[in-house]
Amino acid sequence: MEHMKKRKKILLIAIIIMGIGALLFPNDALAQQSGIKRTELQRQDLSVSGREAIQVRIDFEAGAAFGKHSHPGEEIIYVLAGSLEYEVEGSLPVTLKAGNVLFIPAGQIHAAKNNGNDKAVELATYIVEKGKPVLVMKK
Repeated sequence: MEHMKKRKKILLIAIIIMGIGALLFPNDALAQQSGIKRTELQRQDLSVSGREAIQVRIDFEAGAAFGKHSHPGEEIIYVLAGSLEYEVEGSLPVTLKAGNVLFIPAGQIHAAKNNGNDKAVELATYIVEKGKPVLVMKK
């Protein structure tokens, strides 16, 4: 009986911690879409007040797509492996291969997908306003 109470208490604490994490980092839950893995590499304050730089490695499994979204600042994309198709609002879709780059202006709605048969990887660098969610999914 004592063992069961202890297990329930540990489970409850784990649920509370996960809930707090979801409140503090709501976009992380949105960002982990099927077949896509986001890994934050670094986050640094900039010399410009209220701005920060964030670098994220994003792995796309074959056929994986990341839905329409925006950022509260600029995004600079460098494709590390494979090829990815980007749709940026107001522009024709563009396919980038390893070694190619793309600049996305602040607040611009965009999406990405891996149309290939192999894994694709990008390095995304965000220059964004501090304190705002880095990623806002379009509804």
